[in-house]
Amino acid sequence: MRRLEPVRVLELFPEVRQELLDLLSNLPAEDWERPTACALWSVKDVALHLLGGDIGILSRRRDGFAPGPLPANWAELVALINHLNDLWLKAARRVSPRVLCDLLSFTGPQIEEFFASLDAFSVGSAVDWAGPQPAPVWLDLAREYTERWHHQQQVRDAVGRPGLKQRRFLAPVLDTFVRALPYTFRDVPAADGTALRLSISGESGGDWSLVREAQQWNLYLGAGAAVAGTVVLDQDAAWRLFTKGLTPGEARRRASISGDASLTSKLFETVSVIA
Repeated sequence: MRRLEPVRVLELFPEVRQELLDLLSNLPAEDWERPTACALWSVKDVALHLLGGDIGILSRRRDGFAPGPLPANWAELVALINHLNDLWLKAARRVSPRVLCDLLSFTGPQIEEFFASLDAFSVGSAVDWAGPQPAPVWLDLAREYTERWHHQQQVRDAVGRPGLKQRRFLAPVLDTFVRALPYTFRDVPAADGTALRLSISGESGGDWSLVREAQQWNLYLGAGAAVAGTVVLDQDAAWRLFTKGLTPGEARRRASISGDASLTSKLFETVSVIA
């Protein structure tokens, strides 16, 4: 086992953005209204959500424009995000697909320029699904990358197009999503030295060990010799589980599980998105 390295994704943002624009710009009219894995959201709604995310980041983080107080806790954060998503979509659905693509072309390079201007190894705000404590900026950037990747994948699924599942695209997504494991297990008691192994199969996967040390859970890359439980999950099921695209029960049926059920079952509660 060895310590985790930072996830480096800056160079992937322009490529993933261009892949999205190439996809959206060639969709027939009927594909824009196809349902996606996001409940009640069409393909167009997901694309509008990505645009709203860009505008929010540029306004709030780059320009320092904060129109309201920050939420005080997780429940308030989820409620606020759901409210803002709903409000944005109700207003933005009048935008045509062509204008939507033009706006994504406009905001995308500004987002990439802003992200590149940040000190990736400074301490920023919390990545809430990984814990309430301030996180390094590189983890927040990795979270932003996973947001763009998994929503684009939902669009691709909805319109029957191949996903961006090459290792260079998907491996950083999985490497980021598993950072939610220590927070997921924060209230699970165990003796020091207890270890749980997660093995994600496929070319973009890997092995991780969650180890109890000094009354907290720490995540490592690789697998130790002795583990209390093991979960093996293919890479497609893994990203869908972490983004609520599979229920815990559906993911368990696609997994190979052995060892302590109190540990292995908890892993399927891992969520690496907020709402």
